[in-house]
Amino acid sequence: MILSRHFKSQLLTLACVTLAYTGSYAQQKSSPIAQAKWLIGSWRNQSAKTLDTETWNKLNDSTFLGRSYSLAGTDTVSSEHIRLEQHVGKLYYIPTVKNQNNGKAVTFTLTSVNKKQLVFENPEHDFPQKITYTQITKDSLLAEISGLRKGKLKAIQFPMKRVK
Repeated sequence: MILSRHFKSQLLTLACVTLAYTGSYAQQKSSPIAQAKWLIGSWRNQSAKTLDTETWNKLNDSTFLGRSYSLAGTDTVSSEHIRLEQHVGKLYYIPTVKNQNNGKAVTFTLTSVNKKQLVFENPEHDFPQKITYTQITKDSLLAEISGLRKGKLKAIQFPMKRVK
């Protein structure tokens, strides 16, 4: 079968466009922030002492914004703003906690990811050095902060249910 030069050129162009599209689609699907999309929404846990709430929204394809706070009765006992940012294929968890670290953000780097878990670490931070989010079901997750505190390994878990 003899193909015209013009037809071969069109086939080659179509093949290149198809490969570029599927390659960028696969890259987008497997990007770290795309694997964190299950976080988006509002989460809550009511314990005997506090009501913990965390809300995540997608700002754009490389940034999610989070807000977390704990209430003891009507008093806010902790509050933080969080940015989940992807830069050059790396994902960072960047919390700014009220009344901590002189109001400056702390950066944790994603060290492990799969479809149901995100692990961020900053070994230089006082506490925590590790922040883990694990999706238990579509509507529940376990957030955990852990690391060394005063020379002892400590972990604090925050089980949460989706509220929207």
